[in-house]
Amino acid sequence: MKKIKIIYWIFTGLLVALMVLGSIPDIMSVPDAVALFNHLGYPTYLLPFIGIAKLLGVVAILIPGFPRIKEWAYAGFVFDLTGAMYSSISVGDPTSGWLLFIIGYILIAGSYIYHHKILKSATSNITLSNKDSLKI
Repeated sequence: MKKIKIIYWIFTGLLVALMVLGSIPDIMSVPDAVALFNHLGYPTYLLPFIGIAKLLGVVAILIPGFPRIKEWAYAGFVFDLTGAMYSSISVGDPTSGWLLFIIGYILIAGSYIYHHKILKSATSNITLSNKDSLKI
């Protein structure tokens, strides 16, 4: 169980870092973020919205409990990354930029998979302890 938690926190920590580092320029409408949005053909008023949504997703993943909100946060990260990748491909950006997207997908998948392994392990431990208490 300890090994699973360590791997989960490695994936989750890197995912959180990626999302926070991506959301801050969006929220602040940094010139580079505005230039990227203009390049992709999106209106700049969308930048703070997407940045705040990413930060809320980070909070949802880091706060214990709220399993349904966590699921939506993971889904939101996949939607965000997929939309960004599709937009990048649509405007003809080089494939060399795909590496960041692939890393993002790996981090999301790793965090999600190990989150569910922790949940499954906790559930099986509860089930085993309930069986033990019934034997008394």
